[in-house]
Amino acid sequence: MLAFSTSERFVEHQTGPQHPERPDRIRAIFTAVRQAGLIDSPNPFTDFDCDLALHPVGGPTLLELTPQPADEKWLTTIHTPRMIESIKRICAAGGGMLDDDTPVCPCSYEIALLSLGSLLGCCDAVMNGQARRAFSAARPPGHHAEPDRPMGFCLFANVAIATKYLQQQYGVSKIAIVDFDVHHGNGTQACLENDPSTLFISMHQHPRTCYPGSGFEWETGTGPGHGYTINLSFQPGADDADYLRVMETRVIPELDAFRPEVLLISAGFDAHRDDPLADINLSENGFEMMTRQLVAVAEKNCGGRVISALEGGYNLRALGRSVVRHLVGMRD
Repeated sequence: MLAFSTSERFVEHQTGPQHPERPDRIRAIFTAVRQAGLIDSPNPFTDFDCDLALHPVGGPTLLELTPQPADEKWLTTIHTPRMIESIKRICAAGGGMLDDDTPVCPCSYEIALLSLGSLLGCCDAVMNGQARRAFSAARPPGHHAEPDRPMGFCLFANVAIATKYLQQQYGVSKIAIVDFDVHHGNGTQACLENDPSTLFISMHQHPRTCYPGSGFEWETGTGPGHGYTINLSFQPGADDADYLRVMETRVIPELDAFRPEVLLISAGFDAHRDDPLADINLSENGFEMMTRQLVAVAEKNCGGRVISALEGGYNLRALGRSVVRHLVGMRD
């Protein structure tokens, strides 16, 4: 069983009419997943106008989860109290800019807790046996948020916090994270780079050509975590074949050697060839094939347990269609 967690409340995090990380991302995903026949619940975004051109994919529908806000205490497993209070204060004052490209509105702190709660609910569903795999379609995203600063559209490091949650709530001792967002997951890396119980693999456009300018292959972790951070970068123009080859030759062997108990995915879909923020040429089929490879690794090493979190993806049609293919790849 595959669980799917989202909420119409995620559109309440307002970023401005020209911002790439906009509420329509959730509208596009919900519409696409509903149009593909993967969920039965009514679409609250019936006025959303985007030609997704999707047809039902067949097979069983997904287990729909209703997210609840995360307890604030989980933020402190990764982030400094000063950072948390700063975000809360700016939102309470009416919103503003947390950095050059991370705007917030009055309810953004509340919605960020709901976004984190969506992912933690997915963790619960998988660890309690309610589902084998789960996907959280939530915003704001998280993989750029560092321990002491928000950045890159991200308020809190959702996937990094989820690792602490799995460790503390369920006693999971080895967790692997694969981040295939086109931008380096600098926040996840900064949060976990000294932790040998977590293997972090980021696949991204080369840092000399893409935000945030980090993720070089010599960045391999610090202290006891040295060797447990793996950065795999791609030159502009890389396509499905390039990514699938690196999956076969680098990612899968590293995961097999580490043998995680749970696999987390930072699922960014901005490496799609139609995305406006980068220069990688993946297709929807490429995302599905990578997902299937990761699921196969999870079946071999960790009882099939995969928990995936939405990160980037800014062309609405490509995002909706790619999420559907990701879900198809994760589904039993």
